[in-house]
Amino acid sequence: LSVSDTAFQQVDAVVPGSVYHDLLMNELIEDPFQGANEIEALKLMDHDFTYERCFEADQDFLEADQLVLRAEGLDTLAQIYLNGEKVGEADNMHRIWEYNVTSLVKEGTNELKVVLASPTRWIKEAYKKSPQAGSSDAMEGFPLLRKAHCMFGWDWGPHLPDAGIWREISLIGIETARIQDVRVHQIHEDGKVTCEVITRERKAKNAELTTQITITGPDGEVCTGSGEDVLIAIPDPKLWWPNGFGDQPLYTVLVRLMQGEKELDRWEKRIGLRTLTMHVEKDQWGESFCHQVNGVDIFAMGADYIPEDNLLP
Repeated sequence: LSVSDTAFQQVDAVVPGSVYHDLLMNELIEDPFQGANEIEALKLMDHDFTYERCFEADQDFLEADQLVLRAEGLDTLAQIYLNGEKVGEADNMHRIWEYNVTSLVKEGTNELKVVLASPTRWIKEAYKKSPQAGSSDAMEGFPLLRKAHCMFGWDWGPHLPDAGIWREISLIGIETARIQDVRVHQIHEDGKVTCEVITRERKAKNAELTTQITITGPDGEVCTGSGEDVLIAIPDPKLWWPNGFGDQPLYTVLVRLMQGEKELDRWEKRIGLRTLTMHVEKDQWGESFCHQVNGVDIFAMGADYIPEDNLLP
């Protein structure tokens, strides 16, 4: 990790991690939660930051049909370079970013660089162009950036808008195709539940593929189907209930992308079968606004709570 225009040159960094955390672990800043140290730490965010590392790629890996650089969390304003070539940008902390780097990865040593621009400079400029109100305790312009808003101050929270590669970053070799996305829609009617499983795949090359779906119930009963968009009826469905209203049985949904007998990719998640909506109707006090699960009104209330720690690692 290197920080632009400061006394810090290069320091060892941990990924997933963050700038503040790395500087703190290298004893280059004081604990930002102590006394007025937050003020000095905030000034650092007017700078840009660069993460660099080298990795090795062998010939077997390069024979994949497609190579994808997958960044599961970049915080936040990033430019990504591989072997000196810019492969893409990012501007949203809350999503996954992927870049096709098939032509850029070479056998032997490769250099990956992620340059993160100052979030505080960005929100300052954005606010000048489009003044938008937010929390009076937070920094001006924070609602305009897709970055965790609590980092900019929230009620009693500090102003510590950190930066970094906060989730895994990896290089993926794709053979033929892979699963891009799976959605499971539940259709509840007359005590029956049907799951609509919608699968989207991303092909690296044209090929005949099949999608196989297996849904395994909490008691081991198995339902199957095949196709990118398939309806699977669940016999004797066991519904999920909030704590105190019933049990929380879970069903395992497994989607396999196949080329003949060869499995290319798989997606697996556990889900609960339930409906969840708001019960809204006129009543003697005005209008109800109640959580309703499986047709039953559930009383719920909560409180305002903000993160106890602004450093994600």
